[in-house]
Amino acid sequence: MANISNPSRLLPTMLTKTRIPLSTSSPVPTHEQIAHLILEQKSPTQALQTFRWATTNLPTFTPNQSTYRALVHKLCTFRRFDTVHQLLDEMPGSIGSPPDEDIFITVVRGLGRARMIRQVVKVLDLVAKFGKNPSLKLLNSILDVLVKEDIDIAREFYRKKMMGCGVQGDCYTFGILMKGLCLTNRIGDGFKLLQVMKNRGVTPNTVIYNTLIHALCKNGKVGRARSLMNEMVQPNEVTFNVMVSAYCREESLVLALVMLEKSFNLGFVLDVVTLTKVVEILCKEGRTMEAVEILARVESKGGRIDVVAYNTLIMGFCKSGKTKVGCRFLKEMEIKGCIPNVDTYNALISGFCASGSLDSALDMFNEMKTAGIIWNFVTYDMLIRGFCSSGRMEDGFKILDLMEESKGSFGGRVSPYNSILYGLYKDNRWDEALQYLTKMGNLFPKAVDRSLRIICLCKEGSFEEAKRVYDQMKVEGVVPCALVYVSLINGYCQEDCVREAFELMNEMVVQGYFPVASTFNPLIDAFCGQGKVVGASKLLEDMVGRGCLPNLGSYSPLVDAFCAKRDFHKAFMFFLQMVEKGIVPDYFSWNSLVLCLNQEACWLEGKNMFRVSNLLSLIIET
Repeated sequence: MANISNPSRLLPTMLTKTRIPLSTSSPVPTHEQIAHLILEQKSPTQALQTFRWATTNLPTFTPNQSTYRALVHKLCTFRRFDTVHQLLDEMPGSIGSPPDEDIFITVVRGLGRARMIRQVVKVLDLVAKFGKNPSLKLLNSILDVLVKEDIDIAREFYRKKMMGCGVQGDCYTFGILMKGLCLTNRIGDGFKLLQVMKNRGVTPNTVIYNTLIHALCKNGKVGRARSLMNEMVQPNEVTFNVMVSAYCREESLVLALVMLEKSFNLGFVLDVVTLTKVVEILCKEGRTMEAVEILARVESKGGRIDVVAYNTLIMGFCKSGKTKVGCRFLKEMEIKGCIPNVDTYNALISGFCASGSLDSALDMFNEMKTAGIIWNFVTYDMLIRGFCSSGRMEDGFKILDLMEESKGSFGGRVSPYNSILYGLYKDNRWDEALQYLTKMGNLFPKAVDRSLRIICLCKEGSFEEAKRVYDQMKVEGVVPCALVYVSLINGYCQEDCVREAFELMNEMVVQGYFPVASTFNPLIDAFCGQGKVVGASKLLEDMVGRGCLPNLGSYSPLVDAFCAKRDFHKAFMFFLQMVEKGIVPDYFSWNSLVLCLNQEACWLEGKNMFRVSNLLSLIIET
């Protein structure tokens, strides 16, 4: 309102802009319209000008408490408290009455927003100036502002200014104090306050109980919170939301479900955030169908299931190897009007990649484009990793090209490129992997420099220096590629540093890089060389369990080691595993097994000769 020199034309225009209809029979705006117009102004000067103009130029308009309150609010927003005091002083002469309770509360809240705490308390002096006593509502408003700033100041105000004047307060008063105590983790004082209320005959309401229960749960005292809940006459949805969320946070699934069932029985429907936590834990425990039942019950009671809850459920099915079931819920959520997002599709793509159904993952990728959902970094990253891990390098390169051509800000993320290196390594294309690593130098100069240096140092036999550079990479937040792990593991195995090699292989697996036989065979051999055949056999079992493909070099050291220990049973077991996987035993494995059998005296006793003959026949047949 830059100019009000022509108010007769300006005011109707401004009222129209505020979307308040003007009555054709009564052109003079109402108090509500003037108050709204004041609040619409962009500066304190414009607000004051609007108020003065209406008071001066509208003959039938007289300001009242509501218009003054609107102006006070606007001036407080801009911290014009000096002008506020002038307005309050003029009110008795202007409208024939002092400021009302709501205006003083507006001043209190304005001072609170400005964090002028001392001035907040002085509002009581302002009230006394007009010959009035502060109402409980005003005192509570001051207390609420003080609690947000300093609980000790608030408690002193309550004791001196409220109790000192004979004001005991109501449930709202105690609720404010309880909030302040709980926000500062003074739970013990919170219980004392609860007891004070009871002693004074004030029944704590649900809000007060919920505040204390929430503080207990936040501090991990869920059992005490549950006991306090038993004291409540009428726990509400908030109570159950707090308790169920707390049990979920502690992963106490049984107790969370018991509390959830109780809330259902009382007719409550918990909020979708709490329900999603329950679904997440159920899925983590592999109880996905129970999660489905809970969501169905919530919907039957009129509750709302959002996309996050559906995504959590779908992710649970995908992680349990039931990605096709997850796809059914994708269709179901669409039918119910819940629009899937990029996280929904990413969960399904991840599930298909994990199960090796890469064509289905690619179909889902294409379906996203049809549905108008933009691929994000996670989408590209998962597909590239899936294709490269399964030996489909050409498809991996195609997805990488799509990612680089997209307009997304994916620069600086090395993960997809590390997946390419991992795929080349798994295909035994070491030289190509090194060439690709070198080309990556333009995008990731630090990571490539450190990686190439480690590989060169390992070739030179400088393994300690290589490990030092590796540790430096991790400190710098650079993610090592598979080639770095392989070089270090091979180097440590050459130096017979089995423990260090084993730790690095574990880190490699954690990163999602599963070693090929040429990497874990030297470690098996080193374990066997140190006589740690049990460790070597567990390592092989773990690698096979993770989908790694062993070869002759994986089994031969174990057969030889167990034979050397004259443990024919274990040696023969690994020998048979080798044959069952289509691996042809070499001369040394045959020789070790036969010699071991011949050296077992107990096997050559007459009563076991028939069994010996059968075993030899079985070996020859295999």
